[in-house]
Amino acid sequence: MFKLPIFSKETSGDIHFKEGTNKPSGLIFFGFFFTVGLIFMLIFFRLFQLTIVKGDYYRALSEQNRVRDIPIEAPRGDILDRKGFVVAKSLPPDTSKFTNITSRRIYLDPEADSSLIGYRQLANAQDISQDNCLYKLQPGQKVGQKGVEKVFDCDLRGVPGKKLIEVDASGKYLKTLDLIPPQKGKNVQLAFDSVLQKKAYQLLQGDKGALIAVNPNTGEILSWVSSPSFNSQDFEDNNSQAINNYLTDPKQPLFDRITEGLYPPGSLFKLAIATAALQEKAIDETTQFEDKGVITAGPLRFGNWYYLEYGKTDGMVDIVKAIQRSNDIFFYLAGSKVGENKIKKWAEILGYGQKTGIPFNEETGLIPDDFWKQETLHDKWYLGDTYNLSIGQGYLTVTPLQTVLVTSVFANGGYLCTPELLKTSKGSCKKLPISQKTIGLIREGMEKACTTGGTGWPLFDYKVNGKPLQTACKTGTAEAPGATTPPYAWITVFAPFDKPQIAVTVLVENGGQGSDVAGPIAKDFLTAYFTRNQ
Repeated sequence: MFKLPIFSKETSGDIHFKEGTNKPSGLIFFGFFFTVGLIFMLIFFRLFQLTIVKGDYYRALSEQNRVRDIPIEAPRGDILDRKGFVVAKSLPPDTSKFTNITSRRIYLDPEADSSLIGYRQLANAQDISQDNCLYKLQPGQKVGQKGVEKVFDCDLRGVPGKKLIEVDASGKYLKTLDLIPPQKGKNVQLAFDSVLQKKAYQLLQGDKGALIAVNPNTGEILSWVSSPSFNSQDFEDNNSQAINNYLTDPKQPLFDRITEGLYPPGSLFKLAIATAALQEKAIDETTQFEDKGVITAGPLRFGNWYYLEYGKTDGMVDIVKAIQRSNDIFFYLAGSKVGENKIKKWAEILGYGQKTGIPFNEETGLIPDDFWKQETLHDKWYLGDTYNLSIGQGYLTVTPLQTVLVTSVFANGGYLCTPELLKTSKGSCKKLPISQKTIGLIREGMEKACTTGGTGWPLFDYKVNGKPLQTACKTGTAEAPGATTPPYAWITVFAPFDKPQIAVTVLVENGGQGSDVAGPIAKDFLTAYFTRNQ
């Protein structure tokens, strides 16, 4: 009837009973209260950190989730022609949208103007990372990718705005909190005439070729058409089918033939040969060579075009008659007296073989010489190479833009101008080390080329509104690659002869004779220019 005492077993195996107790230890209660207190302290410190230490931070995060910042692209500045007509403008952005707000560009004549004006496309990661403008590109915005749109992108872009809207937890629009309107970009007034541009586009009729016109006194670009063309609006509106067609079209409508196309200039290069021969005193105004139809260089025969086509010769020829008649025999012999190295020297002084300064993609062309041939083709230079070079054939290549600027040198009295995209009254032109005597002889030959007996027959007795207007020109027919391929048709001209206002170069790829194909185009374009001004 008594409670048994607590017992334990000793190591000896004997059992000994002893007095004991079953009360819980005080350590258990202490551990419990310590753990609870520690938990409450951790919760307190966490709340302190969230509400006091980082309260502003988390409130900002909450506000950001509630308030959305929507960028608004600035309306792009207008592009104007020299008379103030708008050729590209932007519609005001629709600020009622709740996504990135992008303005839309409208091109008034998107095919005729595209080779000069260019286009825009959505900016990619590279465009954004390499953006050097004051107001940076944002994802979803467009950037100028070609032509004037690219060159003046920073000026045209303007100051972006933003729209602050409030949304609920699910991102649904609640209300507009604030609107900072964008500022329109700067307008850009170009030197070109949009009416003349359209006329040039129509005259080329989609043939592969180019028409470039400048003010020879300032370098201002009056017209710039590379044909065939493309539609700038297709890129603005992301017309993927049309864009793909441009990229795959064998006629290469996106290829700018004015600065990127490299062509043998044919007889247009005789102006450079004449300059080199006169300046180096290899010939003078009294020098005459007899045209016998053909000359030889070793086993090779080199004929004059007049003899090869009609079996006739020009007799005794001086420098003025040589330019008037585009006599190959004269230039073969004059070029051989100068030599290829000095031909190269004077061609480069005139602006061939180097960039013109236009801020577009531009090729330099090639003025070959003996060093180039040995380094590139591992062959020596022959007399036949000089003959070919002297009539603008062989390895020689130039661009239409270079050619019209060379023409301007003889129009303005010896100044090489940098091409100007913007309307200006002065331009940037430098005096070349060419004597006025040389300039005068070449001008006289070009004037006679556009009169009876010359090669520029479409401009014989040229009149505007019934009044005679004297022009000066040089025609060219350049052999194209391939034995059966029709030649390139060229003409370069300035007018009026006494006080030139305009210089024009026309190229039609594989068009045929320069006077027959390029000549009528230049004539119609000049008529459009002079009647428009009057």
